[in-house]
Amino acid sequence: MAAKPEDYSHAIQEQLADIDYCPNDSPPWPETLILGFQHYLTVIGAHVLIPTLLVGQMGGDNGQKARVIQTLLFVNGINTLLQSFFGTRLPIVINGSFAYFIPILSIINASRFQAIFDNNERFHHTLRAIQGALIAASSLQFVLGFTGLWGIFLRLSSTLSMAPVITLVGLGLYMFGFPGVAKCVEVGIPEIVLLIIFAQFFRSVRARKHLPVFERFPILLSVPIIWVYAHILTVGGAYKNASDKGKMHCRTDRAHLVDDSPWVRIPYPLEWGSPTFNAGDVFAVMASVLVAQVESTATIYGVSRLSNATPPPPFIVGRGIGWLGIGTLLAGLFGTLTGPTVSVENAGLVGVTRVGSRRTVQVAAVFMILFAVFGKFGGVIASIPQPIVAAIFCVLDGVLAAAVGISYLQFTNLNRIRNLFIIGFTLFMGFSVPQYFYEFRMSSGHGPVNTSAVWFNNILNTLFSSYAMVGFLIAIVLDITLKGNPKDRGHGWWRKYHTWRNSPTNEEFYRLPYSLNRYFPPPQI
Repeated sequence: MAAKPEDYSHAIQEQLADIDYCPNDSPPWPETLILGFQHYLTVIGAHVLIPTLLVGQMGGDNGQKARVIQTLLFVNGINTLLQSFFGTRLPIVINGSFAYFIPILSIINASRFQAIFDNNERFHHTLRAIQGALIAASSLQFVLGFTGLWGIFLRLSSTLSMAPVITLVGLGLYMFGFPGVAKCVEVGIPEIVLLIIFAQFFRSVRARKHLPVFERFPILLSVPIIWVYAHILTVGGAYKNASDKGKMHCRTDRAHLVDDSPWVRIPYPLEWGSPTFNAGDVFAVMASVLVAQVESTATIYGVSRLSNATPPPPFIVGRGIGWLGIGTLLAGLFGTLTGPTVSVENAGLVGVTRVGSRRTVQVAAVFMILFAVFGKFGGVIASIPQPIVAAIFCVLDGVLAAAVGISYLQFTNLNRIRNLFIIGFTLFMGFSVPQYFYEFRMSSGHGPVNTSAVWFNNILNTLFSSYAMVGFLIAIVLDITLKGNPKDRGHGWWRKYHTWRNSPTNEEFYRLPYSLNRYFPPPQI
């Protein structure tokens, strides 16, 4: 007998059915505090990795690296609070962005700084140049965000064009996943296995008051266990005959962050000196600002689904990008070494724990600020071995990429060759083009674009080295230019959330607090 359609099909769901807390809901305060600390524990990895990769090349020592880590945490804690109160109002955490690496490395390797032989002086001059570039480049996000231009552009998008971009944002961080785990497999792989067991296989195990402990706090439970295990291997002499790189990645006593961190230090603007400005640096960093903006936009749409909110109207995303510009300005004033973006790992954590509460990320932001000020305590947490951090990336980035990006495709008609072509071509080229740029850079020492104008090279090499940016450009252009039914491309479902007045969920999730909507009314068109 032939199967009925209902035997193998599933109804389209505008919101996920098994999310326990949406942005406006909050768990009990003890649970909220623990969840907030777990978000802080998740975001710490990138905050340590970025300064670790860059400070040494600038001539900085371990003490200066610890201070940059503190500053990055402090500023992004402030940025997270600003986003949760005045930006998108979604449970997003602001992180340091890897999109700024190409122009920042170009500044670091500039002849005007390499000619400085004193390492301390070179570090300060280089950082001040990066600060000036970030301060000036933040104007791009101000203009695109607060004028509404980014929101107007996003009205052209659909679920068909945004789904592969969300997927590319999550999968685009794969180089920080298992390659990082493989640097010390005896630590990284156990963390992956334990995290999956706690988050998925033990999700039905409940403690008192029916709290699903393992599902709610998988990172908070797994990381200390593997950290202690790694420390036992270290003191037991397991790495006595390992190479220097093996010891650096596997041993738990090589971070030097606790000893080099001050007990109490409050970062403040222009701490490193007056920023210096160079037009070429500014234009190159603007390309990174645009890449971080596209990646943040895709992550915002991903978080909205994982937190059981409806898709934010383009106006709201533009408002969030405008406040991200303020975050970039703060990054330049304080000297964080890189610009801000929305954290993919913390977005994945929202889905794993099924808690999309806005208050939990606000608590996380407070932890970020406190542990940045009290450096010794923050240094202890920041000393988590990088293979453990890479293992967390493997699990949480996969949730955002594989789960959310693909789930948006249910609102499109996947029985149309046009749609299949756009999705497939976008994903393939989204990986293939940046891979070509990466391999070219590794083999020749510079990107494929290599003219006499360094700033021009940095702009194009930055834009086309980003998986999300390449996918975004291809998906938007094809979705707009190839003739198709708006309903088939998911634009019909997507569009109903564009208008503030016609969707009560916009009022529910995205209204500004303290009656500020009276002074900043949302557009009604």
